[in-house]
Amino acid sequence: MTMAELYEKAKMLPLLPGVYIIRDKSGVIIYIGKAKRLRIRVSQYFRPGVPHDAKVTQMIAHAFEFDVIVCQSEFEALVLEASQIKEHTPKYNILLKDDKGYSYVKITKEAYPRISAALQKEDDGAEYIGPYTSSFAVREMVETAQDAFLLPRCSRRFPQDIGKGRPCLNAHIGKCMALCSGKISQQAYQEAVQGAVQLIRHGKKDIIKTLEAQMLAASERLDFEQAALLRDQIAAIRRVAEGQKVVVDERVQMDVIAFAASGQNSCAAILRYRRGRLADKKEFFFKETADLDRLREEFLPRYYLGREEIPRTIAVDVLPEDAPALEQLLSETRGSHVQLYVPQRGDVAKLVSMAYTNASERLARESGRTDRPQRMLDELAALLGLAQPPKTIESYDISNWGDGTSVCGMIVFENGRPKKSGYRRFKMKTVARTDDYASMAEALSRRAARYDSGDSGQFGIKPSVILLDGGKGQVSAVCRVLAGTGLADVPLFGMVKDDHHRTRAIVTAAGEEIALSMHRTSFTFVSSIQDEVHRFSIEYQRQNQKKKAYASSLTEVPGVGPATAKALMTAFKTVAAVRKASLSELEQAKGVSKRAASAVYAWFHPNGPLDKEGETIDNIF
Repeated sequence: MTMAELYEKAKMLPLLPGVYIIRDKSGVIIYIGKAKRLRIRVSQYFRPGVPHDAKVTQMIAHAFEFDVIVCQSEFEALVLEASQIKEHTPKYNILLKDDKGYSYVKITKEAYPRISAALQKEDDGAEYIGPYTSSFAVREMVETAQDAFLLPRCSRRFPQDIGKGRPCLNAHIGKCMALCSGKISQQAYQEAVQGAVQLIRHGKKDIIKTLEAQMLAASERLDFEQAALLRDQIAAIRRVAEGQKVVVDERVQMDVIAFAASGQNSCAAILRYRRGRLADKKEFFFKETADLDRLREEFLPRYYLGREEIPRTIAVDVLPEDAPALEQLLSETRGSHVQLYVPQRGDVAKLVSMAYTNASERLARESGRTDRPQRMLDELAALLGLAQPPKTIESYDISNWGDGTSVCGMIVFENGRPKKSGYRRFKMKTVARTDDYASMAEALSRRAARYDSGDSGQFGIKPSVILLDGGKGQVSAVCRVLAGTGLADVPLFGMVKDDHHRTRAIVTAAGEEIALSMHRTSFTFVSSIQDEVHRFSIEYQRQNQKKKAYASSLTEVPGVGPATAKALMTAFKTVAAVRKASLSELEQAKGVSKRAASAVYAWFHPNGPLDKEGETIDNIF
């Protein structure tokens, strides 16, 4: 059905609650939703001019038909929607992955054990406590135990690093026992680790009494250093306990949820409070979903229904449209009343603000990962006057050794990142002297010829921009050779360096310079491209010079010319390997005659062949 036909069908629906099921051309269910009034909700999808976020727009583009199931109430529609989504798992519904996983507390088996958080058990001989469903809780437990027993958390290795270097800042501020100082015995350290494990397993209920008894015993036997360490551990445990203040009433079991959106993305943050303290934090990031009202309505039942725990209280930033029905369904699922509400003031309202801050921070982090390259390319496009951000950038640099030989390195950046599989190298064939302009022209001429021939690899991809390491001379030389080729319309620029070999400006085909100093993002990006292409071309030139040096040492052998030397280097890779090769191995090398093999062998073994011990046979009596 066309979009217009779907809209006409939607206008015929009743103004009653129900569930709608949208399918694509193949009959596959791609979305399931519920509505208080079916006609209003479904027609919004297909009415022209109604704005939608990117995800809904994609869903509508694939929609071909829909069915509805009329229900007696909004609550019944909510229950039916939840069961249908669970059964069919449509592509465009919010399908939350089980992000719980399992986490462990790891205690290594060594002379000086370490305690850390681990995401999985490994067969490494260590002791693992767990599993726990919350990685957040595990990290909190480990940090609490480390703080309470002043355990080191640095990268130093013990006992190898004991007595080497000064103690770190943690030791000076009383957060580490300074094992590295050499003043803590191995036994005292191991007892501290055992105490930390006991704290993790059983909590602080009995650990202070045990430590106080140990401190008293240490004092009586005049072991004052051990007594002082135990005293500090007791004080640290009490500080940690005081720091874990009850945020809400100890009897309250509550989740705090807030949503945030930025651009086309959104995030839900959940703070889980148990016994008055923050027990866990979860975040869910959604791409191409920016309609927060629709997200709240769909997310909350997806998150809670079918999960192991529904708290007594759920505080949210904004109530979803179906809040009464959802509260009823959650209460029935839990078996007791569930309160779903928006706190207006007080401590819980502050917790909702904190959840919103966490959601916003997660969005910022994700946007930094996904949007930074795009912003970088947008700025470069505006700076260079391009119609759109460049997807593929090719850059070229000439490297020569001053002996008339030149090579050219070509690198590729795709979507703002290096594409190593696209890097290529050129060895000059027609330029027999040091001429950067002619060498650059030859490299780009050969590159254009490969494109025009229909190359199926990297040379078959037309770049969005070409950047040359050089100024107006390189750009003019390349413009001439690209004229009339399939790459003639590719924007071409030169990258000019200052006296300190730092990128200074971009040179256009017309010879005009575009300063980069006022455009920090573009300056950094272009500099990274110029540095990378220079590194790549220099590396290739050095490899060639190294091979040439090796080959020239072989041409000193009488009867061995450049072709035979090249064949030997191809077969054995290094001159050292040629020296160690037997006569039969040299004769078997492709492109090496028996006469040349004998000459090479005699050159490296003037005293005769070697025995197994490295002595020449002629010297054995």
